[in-house]
Amino acid sequence: MVAGPIFVREALTAPRRLSHYLMRSGFVAGLLILFYSIRQATIGFQDVLFAGDVASFSAMTFKVFALLQLTLGMFFATVFTASNVAQEKDRRTLILLLMTDLRNHELAVGKLLASLLIVGVLLTTSLPVFCFLKLLGGITWSQILWAEAIVGSAALAAGCWGCFVAFWRDKTFQTLAISVLGIVLFVLVAHGLGAFVIPTLALASPYAGMIHVLDPMSQPELGPIVVSALPTVATLLAVSSILSVVTISQLRRWNPSPELHQSVAESTPLTTTAADGIQASDGDIAEIAVPPRGRVHRIVWDSPIIWREMRTRAYGRRMIWIKLAYLTLALLIAGSAILTSSRDNSLILGMVTAPAFAFLGIGILSLLLTNAQAVTSITNERDGGTLEILLVTDLRPHEFVLGKIGGALWNAREMILMPLLMIIGMAWLGRVPTLTPENVLYLGIAFLVLNLFAVTLGIHAGLTYQNSRTAIGHSLGTMFFLFVGIFIFMLLLVEARSSFAIQLQSFILFIGFGSVGLYSSLTYRNPSGALTLASIILPFLTFYAITDFLLGGSLGVCFWICVAYGFTAIAMMVPAMNDFDIALGRNAGE
Repeated sequence: MVAGPIFVREALTAPRRLSHYLMRSGFVAGLLILFYSIRQATIGFQDVLFAGDVASFSAMTFKVFALLQLTLGMFFATVFTASNVAQEKDRRTLILLLMTDLRNHELAVGKLLASLLIVGVLLTTSLPVFCFLKLLGGITWSQILWAEAIVGSAALAAGCWGCFVAFWRDKTFQTLAISVLGIVLFVLVAHGLGAFVIPTLALASPYAGMIHVLDPMSQPELGPIVVSALPTVATLLAVSSILSVVTISQLRRWNPSPELHQSVAESTPLTTTAADGIQASDGDIAEIAVPPRGRVHRIVWDSPIIWREMRTRAYGRRMIWIKLAYLTLALLIAGSAILTSSRDNSLILGMVTAPAFAFLGIGILSLLLTNAQAVTSITNERDGGTLEILLVTDLRPHEFVLGKIGGALWNAREMILMPLLMIIGMAWLGRVPTLTPENVLYLGIAFLVLNLFAVTLGIHAGLTYQNSRTAIGHSLGTMFFLFVGIFIFMLLLVEARSSFAIQLQSFILFIGFGSVGLYSSLTYRNPSGALTLASIILPFLTFYAITDFLLGGSLGVCFWICVAYGFTAIAMMVPAMNDFDIALGRNAGE
């Protein structure tokens, strides 16, 4: 096969795992539960008398499913591919693969397709659900097929980008950060070129192509309605081909990295000559190893973990470029939102204004990057073989855990300060009328608590899961599903426009499903009563905070967000410090 033995091994071993079947069935079950929640939010317990109402409901559900699947496919294709290759680099097994007779395309394409296997399986699994919606009316076969084609091509392009960055960069956090920022930048550039240069360039974005397929009646051209996403699919496939060709051609030039050669050269001991040598027993001058001259040793703090996180380049020498790219992206999003609000003050999706929506986007991106910083701080130690060395020292558990949390917050300080400065600037400019100084204070406190939760979740996942790819997937996946669930909740609540009791009755099944998923992720190895309680109350309190926000609340939203996510952060942090060996899985307790 073109993919080589790497993909063949993954294709043969993946069906043997129980998680493979649980993920497929869980994905379909999640879609069906979301289907029920949408029906209860829009129709409720009323009797449907007209076929047009059923068709309208089917079309709306198909839109939600298609956009949700597109977002999940792009995100997990990027994360799975980038973390798969980064794990090989951290464990130094990529060098062993380079020493075999594997050709470049077998290594690059094999890793790519092996990482995208589960995404392709879930994409195929969702097809019967879309066919079920077709039976209700409101959508056509061409919409279903083109929607699946867009999701597949977008996932392939995102995976190729993640593979390209992973083979190019060495540090795991750099790989994840550049991959996520690159995907967001591509979508924004495509929409920006379509809005200000040529409208057809917007179809390069998978979201623009998907909206074009979902709403074919919005086409500005005169003539018969044609449902097609050929420009979007062709563009994404072309981007995938270019990225794959560049990755294959540059693979052995990038790997092993020049930094590895430099570290090996620096570790080679220097030898002295006759002037500085010692006399051997046979009269010859013996060469002895001496350390390099002129090297100044740094003073280590009393807390070496936080010193390493703050005073060394543990995450690569080019972190400044990632932070500059993030700041540039944040300024572009904020500027475009302010320009949009000056021309149109309408609410986006009936919920928030354009500047507030920009803050939400930057805030979510910041939380994902902060969480990635935290989880990779543990996985890098584990894959590099230094975690066990730290555990045999006299470091106390709270020094290790608090040092890692403080280091993650310090290294991601730009991701934390930029959204706070954005809301302060919006309040000062008066772009959001409801953003009073009191609301700015509430919003800042809630955002800081969410950052603490993101960092603690990353540390918890890194300590819980032995496999780095699994730890990164669970950590970022939990954060991502929380945000997606919140967005869907807000969308359905705006659509429902009813009281809290009716809304809770409508979404009780979806909230319960989220609690079960959160429980399985947080208590995978070390269940506790606090984590169980946190898994139960966090989705319910989040739902209550969302409802209070849509009803115009401010203090209540901040309070319940701090209670839900602050308690969950403490529930993950305290056991890791008190029962450190149990948290690492080295001792199962009594």
